[in-house]
Formats: sequence, structure tokens, C-alpha cells
Amino acid sequence: MSSPIMMGWVCVLIAALHAGNDVQAATGCYTKWFDRDNPSGNGDYETLRDLRRENPGQICQKPFGIEAQTTSGMSVASTGDVIAVSNTIAGFICKNADQKKGYCSDYRVRFECPRDFCSPPGCYTKWFDRDDPSGTGDYETLRDLQRENPGQICPKPFGIEVQTTSGMSVASTGDVIAVSNSYSGFICKNSDQKYGMCSDYRVRFECPIKFCFPIVF
Repeated sequence: MSSPIMMGWVCVLIAALHAGNDVQAATGCYTKWFDRDNPSGNGDYETLRDLRRENPGQICQKPFGIEAQTTSGMSVASTGDVIAVSNTIAGFICKNADQKKGYCSDYRVRFECPRDFCSPPGCYTKWFDRDDPSGTGDYETLRDLQRENPGQICPKPFGIEVQTTSGMSVASTGDVIAVSNSYSGFICKNSDQKYGMCSDYRVRFECPIKFCFPIVF
């Protein structure tokens, strides 16, 4: 007979899948999204070797799944691009020379890893956008967000994810970012930008899974 604790975890994982969070089946979990390259050169090279070197400890040794999409969230199939490589051994490569239009879309990738790699198991909050860059910049600070959204962000998040309000990656904007971490939040200052204005950003935080899906017996 299944124990109450086991049944509780099953309920948590089912709830997470239906809620659309980055919590996967009991056997695996996804890394964050990575966008290390833009197609301005020979193409978009999101190779596993380079991603591991640039993000030490953030990708497991033997991923058993890869997911790719454009930095704006579109599927690979919808772009019509010819993809040279997309697997868990080499990563993802799109070559400009292979494309009818002469260039690839800009892609990001994430990898599926064993559940124990993602310990402690976490889940993401909803997206928050408390500020616009019309003043001195875009200030999505954790302290302000927790004050303005009581109970919706755990006291000590262990991850942060940032993108523009239209879904583009931070790297694709070219903005100089002043702060981006799980204990202070995110700050982009207009005075640091070449053209005098930050993009408009939103953030979400990674919290312990029990914060998003408390087990009730």
C-alpha cells in the first residue's frame, strides 16, 4: 500500500505538470534556458560543450532530453529553419548557410536531467513586472516584489529568471544589467545603456517545491 508521503509527492508532481511549471515527471527535470550565441556569425551554436564550460555545474553530465525554441518562445518547426544538430550529446546547431533566407532564427535550449541533479527540487513563481524603464530604469527588486505581492514569493529564492515582457532573453537585448540574482532581484539602469533606455523586463523566482505545492494530508 502506498504511504501518505508517497501519495503526497505524486499529487505534487501532477499538480506541477498541470500548472505549467518547470517541474517535470519524477524521473527528470529541466535546466534553465540557455542562450549563449546569436546567429550574427555563421549561425546559432548552442553546443553542450560550450554551455557546460560557460555555466559550470548547471547541466548534468548525461542529459536525456533537449528542448529548443526561439528566444521569443516560438517552436523550431514554426521557423522553417534547417537544423544541423539537435541532440543530448552535442547540443543544438543552426547554420546560416543552410537557410533559404540566409540566416537562422535566434534560439535558446534547455536540457532534461535526472531528478536528483535538480535537488532541492524547485518550482517557479508566476512572472512579475512591477516597474517600467520610463524613469531611471527597470527595478524588479526582490524586496519590493515581496512587499507588493505578499505570500507569492518564498522568503529565500534559490534562482531567478529574467526576460523582456515580450519574452526575449536578456542577452538578446544587449542591455548592461546592474543586478540579477536571487537575493536582490533585478536592476537595469537607463544611465548604463548606450541608447539611454533599458528594455522592459519581468522576473520570476525559483522556490522550494513545497512553497508552490504544499502537501496537505
